[in-house]
Amino acid sequence: MNRNISVPSRSKTTLDFVEGDLMVGRRAVIDGTGTPPTVKVSGTVYCEGDNTFECNLSAEKLEAEDSVAIRGDLEIENDVKVEDGRLEVYGRMTAKRVGVAAALYVTKDLAVDEVDVCGSLKVDGKVKAEDIDVCGSFKAKGEVEAEKIDVGGSVSIESKVDIAKLDVGGTAKVGGGKIREIDIGGSFESKDQLEFEHIDVGGTVRLANQNKGGNVKVGGSFKVEGDLEFKDIDVGGKVEITGSGEGCEIEVGGKVEVDEEISAKNIEVGGVLRSKKATAEERVEVGGAIITVEGVTARSVEIGRRGKVRGPIKADQVIIGRDAHAEDIYGKKVLLRSGARAENVYGENIIIESNCHIGGEVQYISEIRTNEKVSLAKMPQKVDKLPFQKGTR
Repeated sequence: MNRNISVPSRSKTTLDFVEGDLMVGRRAVIDGTGTPPTVKVSGTVYCEGDNTFECNLSAEKLEAEDSVAIRGDLEIENDVKVEDGRLEVYGRMTAKRVGVAAALYVTKDLAVDEVDVCGSLKVDGKVKAEDIDVCGSFKAKGEVEAEKIDVGGSVSIESKVDIAKLDVGGTAKVGGGKIREIDIGGSFESKDQLEFEHIDVGGTVRLANQNKGGNVKVGGSFKVEGDLEFKDIDVGGKVEITGSGEGCEIEVGGKVEVDEEISAKNIEVGGVLRSKKATAEERVEVGGAIITVEGVTARSVEIGRRGKVRGPIKADQVIIGRDAHAEDIYGKKVLLRSGARAENVYGENIIIESNCHIGGEVQYISEIRTNEKVSLAKMPQKVDKLPFQKGTR
């Protein structure tokens, strides 16, 4: 037989076990028995609000009209619902489904199936959940494991994560780990090694250490303080990698700066490509400048009008745009458009349009065609083999 218990408002009561439901009046304080002090309720705990439990609390359900503080562990078999106010747990918290209007704060670990907070969620320990939905901010100091996190404002997780999908309207910071899908409206930062399948960020992205992932789409800038393995990169602004980058497709509207080697199937940059070495299986196309130490190698290399190339070019097909400047060129088919300049040109078939200037030597195997008003420091030489030909794609 159930025996429900009611606790009057503004009173302080010590309880042990409640066989049934517990009704707690506004501003009432509940204490428990034993070490540590504990209250166990077989049914539902109803709180009018501004209540404090100076003990561990376990029950089937917890429902509150206003704020509740638990100064101990909270173990709820099913649902927790706080209609208007905060829930503060100074210990561990477990439940199936949690809904809190203003804020949820847990000083130790949080383990739930679903948590929905209109304001803020803060956990000082670890978090394990299926679904986390927060309108404002989500902060966690410990590791976070979740299937889906949907936050309207900001996310800050100091430790490693294992998340299937992270969807944040503002900014998100994590301590590294694994995130399958990342969708951020503002900025995203990972302070340690990250594995991902898809990154879609409207503003900026910053990664650290060794990173491995799939597609990257960023509206602003993308910086990696370390190395990156990727599938496709699509960035509107600037890409910076302090180590090396390796992937399939690179399409960047602004600049690409890589301290070591950048390699991909295709590289397309609207502004400047700067790296120690650039290698592409198929095509490198740059509008502004290619600046390398060891050179750029691809099946096809093209520099745009008035562009500049510093470092050697090695490709099957090389196109130097109008009024562009290059240094040494090694290719099978080489085209210098009107007004282009180069130091040395080595190719099987070479076309040099009008008003071009070659400051060094020109060597060819099959054919050379030059237009009027071409300035050559030396007469072109027909040869059987080009220098460094084995390095040409």
